[in-house]
Amino acid sequence: MLNIENLKASYGKVEVLHGVSISVPKGKVVTLIGSNGAGKTTTMRAVSGMIKPVAGKITLGDRDITGLESHQIAKLGLAHSPEGRRVFPTLSVLDNIRLGAFVRYTNARPKGDVEADLQRALEMFPRLKERTTQLAGTLSGGEQQMLAMARAVMLNPEVVLLDEPSMGLAPILVEEVFNIIQRLKAQGVTMLLVEQFAAAALNVADYGYVLENGRIAVHGPAEKLKSDPAVKAAYLGGH
Repeated sequence: MLNIENLKASYGKVEVLHGVSISVPKGKVVTLIGSNGAGKTTTMRAVSGMIKPVAGKITLGDRDITGLESHQIAKLGLAHSPEGRRVFPTLSVLDNIRLGAFVRYTNARPKGDVEADLQRALEMFPRLKERTTQLAGTLSGGEQQMLAMARAVMLNPEVVLLDEPSMGLAPILVEEVFNIIQRLKAQGVTMLLVEQFAAAALNVADYGYVLENGRIAVHGPAEKLKSDPAVKAAYLGGH
């Protein structure tokens, strides 16, 4: 569904990604873990068109999306829930969620039943359902994260990129966010998940990649990575 081949990306003259290859099959959750500064968010930004790759190829289904603008990639069905949430603070919760379906309203993607999808999103995120008229900027960090995820799902996407959904959240909210990811997985939503809590990410994922200094150091089925001594020592608090 989403294939990243030999991806290289830079900020200015500093190359951050040195040939990253990742495959995200349809209906699966794949996680990308690694320490701060390893290049995880850069990978997500390159895939969604926020930065231009220096080299490599990115395909979504049978479409080559390498180097396309973000709005073009969104029209093809890739949704990005970015690090830091990036909600529209002066708009209501409901308007923020509806914006996720913008390209469906403009017929750039098949419209389908937007209102039914909206109701489904509100059922999945009950905290948001209670706050539809509230300005997004007044929500808590956890609620804003749920809003960013709900907005992404409203694209009716082929693939969702989730970048650090648990960042800065209290443990009880982290658990709630991962429960939502599990529910999305049960609905067959294809996801690439970047996450600082490696153990939680590997628990929900089918397959995992470990990124170190802009390169894939190890990859394999999530269950296998959880028992890998090097992965445990570096990311799971094991020895």
